[in-house]
Amino acid sequence: MTARLRIALSKGRILDETLPLLKSAGIELLEEPSKSRKLIFPTSNPNVDIVIIRATDVPTFVEHGAADVGVAGKDVLMEHGARGVYEPLDLNISRCKLMVAAKKAAPEADGRLRVATKFVNITKQYYAEKGEQVEIIKLYGSMELAPLVGLADKIVDIVDTGNTLRANGLEPTELIATISSRLIVNKASMKMKHGVLQRLIDQLALAVDNNR
Repeated sequence: MTARLRIALSKGRILDETLPLLKSAGIELLEEPSKSRKLIFPTSNPNVDIVIIRATDVPTFVEHGAADVGVAGKDVLMEHGARGVYEPLDLNISRCKLMVAAKKAAPEADGRLRVATKFVNITKQYYAEKGEQVEIIKLYGSMELAPLVGLADKIVDIVDTGNTLRANGLEPTELIATISSRLIVNKASMKMKHGVLQRLIDQLALAVDNNR
């Protein structure tokens, strides 16, 4: 009997850019997620279904076996930890940069540097490795506003085109990491369903190579 697989994806860019790769492996959604309230979707492969959840929850679903496979941005894996999953493949999609940014020509901070971000763990580690003590202010959005209103001296955020930074008088100053989306696999699933999972990984790797 063929092993059943559950794949965890998140809405938005990752979903849009993962679906063509899955199609090359014979896996297509049978309905449009944006037009449905469902959370579990059947696919053209009767042994595969797809769950669509928050991006930050994908590693948790995969680590605990609620999904066998998932696709998550490297930023999410770095921030939330991914020790409980395998990361066999860089899908080379949803590429962007995780950067420090500040107001243009901003003077050096007087006293302890204040950094606003939603990437608290990454930011702590980054500045600890530089030997700097900083005050981290956790925000969930509108990061660019923090330096403009005096809440923080700098921000750590995802930068794609940089247009939002420029529109708000900010500029990137330091690169922390180049980000792309990765295939992650549950460790127990990799043992129990090795044949079917390895075939999927190989098919996706070929699709990634063809897209380069």
